[in-house]
Amino acid sequence: MTADDPRAQAAHRANELRAEIENHNHRYYVLDDPSVTDAEFDRLFRELQALEAQHPELVTPDSPTQRVGGVAAAAFDSVTHSQPMLSLNNAFEVEEVEAFDRRVRELLGVDKLENEVDYAVEPKFDGLAISLRYEQGRLVSGATRGDGYTGEDVTANLRTIPSLPLRLPEGAPPLIEVRGEVLMLRADFERLNRQQQAQDAKLFANPRNAAAGSLRQLDSAITAQRRLTFFAYGLVSDNLQQPLDSHQQVIDFVKKLKFKVAPECAVVQGVAGLLGYYRQIGLKRESLPYDIDGVVYKVNSLAAQQKLGFVSRAPRFALAHKFPAEEAVSVVLGIDVQVGRTGALTPVARLEPVFVGGVTVTNATLHNIDQVRTKDVHVGDTVIVRRAGDVIPEVVRVAPEKRPAGAQRFEMPGVCPVCQSRVERIESEAAYRCTGGLYCPAQRKQALLHFASRRAMDIEGLGDRLVEQLVDRGLVATPADLYDQQRLTVETLAALDRMAEKSAENIVAAIAKSRHSTLARFLFALGIYHVGEEVAKILTRHFGSLEALLDADWNQLNAEKERIQKDNVKRKAKGLELRDVPLAGIGPEIMGSIANFLQQPHNREVITQLIQRGVVFAEERVAAGGAVSGKVFVLTGTLPTLGRDEAKAKIEAAGGKVTGSVSKKTDYVVAGAEAGSKLDKAQELGVEVIDEAGLLALLG
Repeated sequence: MTADDPRAQAAHRANELRAEIENHNHRYYVLDDPSVTDAEFDRLFRELQALEAQHPELVTPDSPTQRVGGVAAAAFDSVTHSQPMLSLNNAFEVEEVEAFDRRVRELLGVDKLENEVDYAVEPKFDGLAISLRYEQGRLVSGATRGDGYTGEDVTANLRTIPSLPLRLPEGAPPLIEVRGEVLMLRADFERLNRQQQAQDAKLFANPRNAAAGSLRQLDSAITAQRRLTFFAYGLVSDNLQQPLDSHQQVIDFVKKLKFKVAPECAVVQGVAGLLGYYRQIGLKRESLPYDIDGVVYKVNSLAAQQKLGFVSRAPRFALAHKFPAEEAVSVVLGIDVQVGRTGALTPVARLEPVFVGGVTVTNATLHNIDQVRTKDVHVGDTVIVRRAGDVIPEVVRVAPEKRPAGAQRFEMPGVCPVCQSRVERIESEAAYRCTGGLYCPAQRKQALLHFASRRAMDIEGLGDRLVEQLVDRGLVATPADLYDQQRLTVETLAALDRMAEKSAENIVAAIAKSRHSTLARFLFALGIYHVGEEVAKILTRHFGSLEALLDADWNQLNAEKERIQKDNVKRKAKGLELRDVPLAGIGPEIMGSIANFLQQPHNREVITQLIQRGVVFAEERVAAGGAVSGKVFVLTGTLPTLGRDEAKAKIEAAGGKVTGSVSKKTDYVVAGAEAGSKLDKAQELGVEVIDEAGLLALLG
């Protein structure tokens, strides 16, 4: 398959979209720090959906289309939902709503000429989805949606919300889960920002961000000081004394349990009713006491909902009809470049102030240089700016007829505007990146978090909030500073916010323990762009030592690879044995990224300091010639005692290889509890299936 093969192009684009969407999901759901508008995210998601529909073979189990975005943050305990909290499919056009109604009628066997489907309709809150569990009428736990299956336990903070009952009225079911949305009313948001301003503190961008930040405080006393509101819109219960037949009855029932529900909830008939409600709420939108970004349609009959069921990530019986983004006209005064936490350079337009989407906007993202060129944005241009309750507005299009004489064309800088390191652009990507990863102040916090992560140097306890304090107080600038025993002492750490002496001792001990690692983990921890765990292992096997890697001539290596690959083509045609290709599995783009990183003096200096401060590598031995050597394994399901990472490490240490999908080349499928489609595929292909005990026996 060649690079210009349409399927290869589709596969490459699908991989790009998955990575970008997952990154945006992480920022939106975990960090509460979105970097793109909802409209841009929806555009990316719909593009991926279209690609996978056109090429079903590209669908992967970990695709964002197969799951709900986001994962539970480490700051709270995890809660597994009794029933998944799935997201809804989105519609933006009338035709999409008509198609939704048509699918519902076809699946339910409803003839439009004889009858219309009843739909429950309600505003789509712009807040955080929450599930509340009540036992014997008392609130026992509350969790965020998280990834739809596992969320964060925020019970203590939910208890501070006045509109949320801590105890249900007499006669409530002994076990019930109520689902709804936590949000901040507009009046409360304005009051909070006035307080923030009076205290010279950072203002919140919008009510959703304020609600998210308030609900995810580790100190519930802070949450209590901010006025949050809970609106209920659903429940999960199998033990109601009188079964409910419709979603409207659900709404009436939770109202009787003293939950707040949206007064705009209603029941309508057919497409005409749906679109009429959409227009009605659109006209009332600005006068509502809370932010909404659309309306939600649900088939009213619960029996019909059950019959319609679900697709992989959303119910078939419901749809979110979103409002179009709001737009305004402004002028580009200049184009600046911002450096993100991962080193990506983003051009940002400085605008004449314009009121759009309820706020005054002075900056708008241009995303990347390709977008700047596609939209043909020049300094001085009159542009259309879009914002719909989003944190970062975007430039949608230019009005070329209004371009002034001498309007300046924008060019990306050759060096990072923050640290002056060289900027690189990989051919297959839109983004330019700063190569000063371990040195660049803009990337500092992200570099430290990645360095300390479990699969890297594994410094337990070094999380977001601690890294924030270490960097903001000037205690740590690079990963090497973590190992400076004069800089990070128990006394220094214990003086930080929310750090007891015992916690400080644990952090110091974890840092000391991490000094003894492996070269593969160390290389992964450096955060070199495109160097994941597998690439780090390939580099380790090829070079054998850090010194050899640092001394490598990458141009010569690349040329040698090309020569051997061309020679192998000739050898294959003649039936001769093929030569081993150096660094097999690492392409020229990744080699270029590694070379660029290692050629930066700042990065090499940090690496030198890490070694000087006691980081050492244990020798990694890989068994050869055993029963597992050269065999291909696939892991599926939950093993009784081994975690997936541990099982993978044991297999690789014994000379085996672990892949993610089952094929004719697979030697063994290791199946645990709740094994899925991979087990079915193995049985279909006749691949040997073993359990954990069988794996351990093979490993000896």
